[in-house]
Amino acid sequence: MGRKRLGALGTVALMALSLAGAAKAQETCGGVYTVKAGDSLSGIADRLYQNAGMWSSIHTNNIDAIGQSPNNIRVGMQLNLGCINGLPNGLPGGRAVTEARASAPVQIAPGNAATRQKINVLTGSDFAPFTDKDLPGGGILTEVVQAAMEAAAPKQGFAIHWVNDWAAHHEPLLSNALLDIGFPWYKPDCEADPTTYRCANLMFSDSMFEVLMLLFVDAERPFAYNSSEDMRGKVLCRPAGYSTYIFDQQRRNWLRDGVISLETPGTPGDCMRMLTEGKVDGVVLNEFLGREKIKELGLQGKVLVASGQPISVDGNHMVVHKSHPHGREFLAVFEEGLAKIKADGSYQSIVDAHMTRIWAEF
Repeated sequence: MGRKRLGALGTVALMALSLAGAAKAQETCGGVYTVKAGDSLSGIADRLYQNAGMWSSIHTNNIDAIGQSPNNIRVGMQLNLGCINGLPNGLPGGRAVTEARASAPVQIAPGNAATRQKINVLTGSDFAPFTDKDLPGGGILTEVVQAAMEAAAPKQGFAIHWVNDWAAHHEPLLSNALLDIGFPWYKPDCEADPTTYRCANLMFSDSMFEVLMLLFVDAERPFAYNSSEDMRGKVLCRPAGYSTYIFDQQRRNWLRDGVISLETPGTPGDCMRMLTEGKVDGVVLNEFLGREKIKELGLQGKVLVASGQPISVDGNHMVVHKSHPHGREFLAVFEEGLAKIKADGSYQSIVDAHMTRIWAEF
């Protein structure tokens, strides 16, 4: 009888240890997911983030492995999943949920004449979720730049300056070295078109963050984008002042060869209204801005992300004008700091905190 009781108690003890181990596993967030047969990014997102629409977050986080097409995953591929809103739980390589951080309001220090001796970094507002003084930490990339420059600890120090007239950033502020380096800027396909302004005049850092340029379509007139033939004859919309090189990069030449027609009204909201009025076939915006406008205009269920693949995957870079006498040196300082915060995990922590806030708003 004693043995039976001991066996029962042993079983209970083992069960308790097992449950404790499971509970401990559940205390982690994010980590590495190994792709299984039948998986898709939307299916993984639905199962692990409880939101199929978050496939784009997985795609962005693993763009080097997956490439532009979200369908390019294979059994055995290991995907790094960020910790967003406490999910996913229990994956290998996850970090303790208690390590999740919140972004503090951006602090803007007053400048003085001594600031001229520092590395002076230029950005601007109204580019959510990447840079905006009203966002926590000044936006994802402001916080990344701040952390990277602190990690690099240049001997002359650094200062971040806000100029909301984005048109003045390249000319004259950077071209005349009135400020030294600036962010965030997309890099065109310089191999295909080296004469475009950015390619001819700017040097680019490594990418800080990749963003998907998505095609948004009317739910009543949906179509997929898998190849250039899917776009033939389509009328697309992109707001005035937004880059259009994405339509001609990778040698697809949609604008140059007349594959598509392009409407360029004043705002992203104007593009969305033209879409729902049947005046255009699709709207091309970065995923965050597009989803934000869908919510803002009450278009949930009426405007969808087109199936297939993104229009492009664009990196956000630090830039310096090629004429700057210390340009390469300053970019190298930033890249050194960026590598450090990626290695110690603080980069991912910054991104995860912002992604939690952004997806909660969607």
